[in-house]
Amino acid sequence: MAITAQMVKELREKTGAGMMDCKKALTETNGNMEEAIDFLREKGIAKAAKKADRIAAEGTTFIQSEGNTAIILEVNAETDFVAKNENFQNLVKELASHLMTNKPASVEEALEQKMENGSSVNEYINSAIAKIGEKITLRRYETLTKGDNDAFGEYLHMGGRIAVLTVVEGTTDANVAKDVAMHAAALNPKYVSRDQVSAEEVEREREVLKQQALNEGKPENIVEKMVEGRLSKYFEDICILDQAFVKNPDQKVRQFLESKGATLTNFVRFEVGEGLEKRQDNFAEEVMSQVNKG
Repeated sequence: MAITAQMVKELREKTGAGMMDCKKALTETNGNMEEAIDFLREKGIAKAAKKADRIAAEGTTFIQSEGNTAIILEVNAETDFVAKNENFQNLVKELASHLMTNKPASVEEALEQKMENGSSVNEYINSAIAKIGEKITLRRYETLTKGDNDAFGEYLHMGGRIAVLTVVEGTTDANVAKDVAMHAAALNPKYVSRDQVSAEEVEREREVLKQQALNEGKPENIVEKMVEGRLSKYFEDICILDQAFVKNPDQKVRQFLESKGATLTNFVRFEVGEGLEKRQDNFAEEVMSQVNKG
């Protein structure tokens, strides 16, 4: 039977499922609308779709490493309570294993890939949504690699609220790399070193600092010197190698690494929900809505 755009539209309105899922359901059921709805429900897609407009800004981060490859990922849910749920934790671990093995180039590509259990990553997440009852999303991940004589530093803070993965060359001591990861978790640097900061960003900061100094009434002839001094402080705030090491503030992170004969080449820091809109639950309204239901 030919599946028309009108049929797909109708099924979408009834279930809230995505266009491709609706088309597939109608094809599988030979255009039978009721069977197609059941097909989507069985796959957990209809229920998942109804939650698609909810905000999932809680969740967890996770790190998995194997040999010279490591992956760091963030999976979101709607509540912190669900993030601690064993089913959710298992889902995160299975996603990490899949990503590690299949190395998709993007989240979109990952969602389409088949897992070992035969379902796509997207279907697997949707079935978890049906079981757990909250919107769940694979938000982001990064894969890092290292050489045989290098080390990964893996650190999960507060059970996964923050995750940091570092790559340190020149040592195989994972504790050195982990110390740098713990530092990054605490101080949230943006870059490894000054040469990673774009010329545009430096120029923008320089201009802001210059205007600040002039607004403070400082004479023009000393403003330039002041700006360079303050710019140096700015680099200390955003570049990990210039920061005072949390375990020994008398030492810069660069000096700590040098004392171990090591070099930090890369790091990734994920904090759960950063940059996402949070749920603004009004508790009184929620209670009243429950009372009114009764």
